[in-house]
Amino acid sequence: MIPYGRQNIDDADIEEVAKVLRSDLITTGPKVREFEEALCDRVGAKHATVISSGSSALDIAVRALDLPRGSEVITTPFTFVATANSILHNNLQPVFADIEPGTRNIDPESVRKNITKNTKAVIYVDYAGHPCRMNEMREIADQHGLHLIEDACHALGAEYRGRKVGTFADMTIFSFHPVKHITTGEGGAVMTDSEDLDGRLKMLRHHGITKETPEGLEKGLDYVYDVSALSHNYRITDLQCALGISQLAKLESFIDERTRLAKMYQETLPGIEYVEPPEVDGDVKHAWHLFTVLVNGKDRNGLFKYLRGHGIGAHVHYIPTYRFTYYRGRFKLSPKDFPVTEDVFQRILTLPLHPSLEEKDVRFICDKLAAYDKKEP
Repeated sequence: MIPYGRQNIDDADIEEVAKVLRSDLITTGPKVREFEEALCDRVGAKHATVISSGSSALDIAVRALDLPRGSEVITTPFTFVATANSILHNNLQPVFADIEPGTRNIDPESVRKNITKNTKAVIYVDYAGHPCRMNEMREIADQHGLHLIEDACHALGAEYRGRKVGTFADMTIFSFHPVKHITTGEGGAVMTDSEDLDGRLKMLRHHGITKETPEGLEKGLDYVYDVSALSHNYRITDLQCALGISQLAKLESFIDERTRLAKMYQETLPGIEYVEPPEVDGDVKHAWHLFTVLVNGKDRNGLFKYLRGHGIGAHVHYIPTYRFTYYRGRFKLSPKDFPVTEDVFQRILTLPLHPSLEEKDVRFICDKLAAYDKKEP
């Protein structure tokens, strides 16, 4: 099976992890800060907090805003469920906006239509590695006094109008899951230019613990600490951070290879009339986490099964969040309220794309797509 995505680990990565295993500190040690500094240098943000997963990063980013219970947060339904879950975990109300068909990103006009007096924040997603319309999102946030969180779990290394993703929103989230651009096994990060938010994020990463002195205890003692907020253990290990540092040094080469393979798809697929390649705006550098197409005039599920039957790890990203049992039971949402999302969901298909993919694999995939009409066994 040709997987839709996979990690790319070499001997240099393994050796960096082995060095930490031979050291005294394998967690909460110097590699954590080193990884944070490397991310800041790469992205251009002032602060980074690395934690156990992209989902955890979303959770503490929302929690760091300390919004009133029940506040509304607008987001996209066309994303992994962790995006909306982070809102619910913090006792807030998710409000879904529709998407744009070509990029699959949140539609700024739909965001505007969903703003109420209870709206406090927007979480937008750079779907598949294509940056959203950042300037419009910033304008909306500033006009209405909203907090802005960028779920850039697909978009490490992407750029919008020559500026790197990671510095547009109040906080930006990255993921280091194995199918992402770089991996730490599991892992994530929150980037911000706010010193206050950064301090709160680092406190929330570690059970809500600070080095302040609780009432009634003597100051200046090493064992003394305080708990100033309720949180979880979202720490990441030095083992993971050593891998992340090594991987980050190769980010550009990974993206270059993803871009080269995506170009092969783009040059070949227009010759297949029922396969519609994704759109790419002229003012962005796409990070190509995913390569998705829309299937026209054919049964998407039939094509999915056909490709899987030929050893091609096709996938579907994503089932809209409002379709899940939990969300249907808790909220009165209808697919009819999201016509673009529904149309895209019914037709979308993810094709394999990762740096380990070979040109012959792309040709094989395209050949099988072209042969679908022939109903070959």
